[in-house]
Amino acid sequence: MSGSSADSTGGHAGERSTSSRGDPRDVSAVRERLDRVEDPELARSIVELDYIDAIETDGDRVEVRFTLPTAWCSPAFAWMMATDARDEVEALDWVREARIELCDHMHGAEITTGVNARDTFGETFPDADGGVAEVRAAIADKARVSRQREAVQTLLDAGVDPEQVVSLERADLTVVGDEAHVDLDGLSVVVDAAPVADYIDRVETSGHVTEPDDTLFLTPEADPIPADRLDVVQKRSRLASVNMGGQGAVCDALHRARHGPDGPDGSGASYVDRSDPDGSLAYDGDVDEFTSTWTLGTDD
Repeated sequence: MSGSSADSTGGHAGERSTSSRGDPRDVSAVRERLDRVEDPELARSIVELDYIDAIETDGDRVEVRFTLPTAWCSPAFAWMMATDARDEVEALDWVREARIELCDHMHGAEITTGVNARDTFGETFPDADGGVAEVRAAIADKARVSRQREAVQTLLDAGVDPEQVVSLERADLTVVGDEAHVDLDGLSVVVDAAPVADYIDRVETSGHVTEPDDTLFLTPEADPIPADRLDVVQKRSRLASVNMGGQGAVCDALHRARHGPDGPDGSGASYVDRSDPDGSLAYDGDVDEFTSTWTLGTDD
């Protein structure tokens, strides 16, 4: 991840804003597509995180420039964001070509050249240990586990018991607007759609739930959950949330160090985990908890 103390229009710290050029409607459409691109480490939109420096449109050509909180962000993560940004923008029916530029990054030149040449990560970084496919799979699964905790807790708070939770299949849950309807043998329970829909998106993206009769909630290893172990799985899911929240806090601090104490948009808003309003998932300095996302003894 990388950042800059001045925006592309010459602004200074705390005054950063995205520059744009071209038809405002086209720029807005591009921004909407970029909002679908996530920082894989945080599972948050690069638009929300204010990584976008400039969007310029010229007929059927689009140029996007972006920077990340640190110049030493993982090349694989940076590559994923750059290629995802290119593909999302080129999904617009009026766009013939999107050029993506990664600014102020130790591998910015290589990534910019490789992504726009349609090269693979391996072609750009022939000495890399592994490719982005493995990284994508691992990150997607981590996001799946992190989001499961809140979805399960939402159901438990609504009165769904552990036995019912662990037996739910994908077809038992329907999202309609702001509501999620849970079918419990003919009895429907209605809960807030947001945490449930977010989890469904993650578990489907990770490839663990693809059919209507697939079990909806799983262990981190993607196995069915025994009802009497749901509390343990919830603890493990919490560790994934803590891990991602801690990473988000670090990125937020680095972003503010570059853009000033009021943050990159001058609002003073923090970009830490918005799903944790009471701070219960904040990283508290426990190194074992922070680093042991995937490990919890069977006796814990």
